[in-house]
Amino acid sequence: MRHNRSQRGSTRSHHALKGIALTKCPDCNNPVMRHQACSNCGKYRGKVIINLEKKTKAVKATKTPKKSEKKA
Repeated sequence: MRHNRSQRGSTRSHHALKGIALTKCPDCNNPVMRHQACSNCGKYRGKVIINLEKKTKAVKATKTPKKSEKKA
């Protein structure tokens, strides 16, 4: 059956988008999504989950110099 304007509006009132729930990391005070490891320090609930030092070293080692840097 057809819904009138007020019924349609009251149904759509629950369709609004909600913002992302952010909290502060207790170690570095950066905003972090809930239930996820901090992208800045790599900790979750006080424990190191992601070792960012190893990741940055691995990324630096895999980068190759550009052609212009090889000539110089």
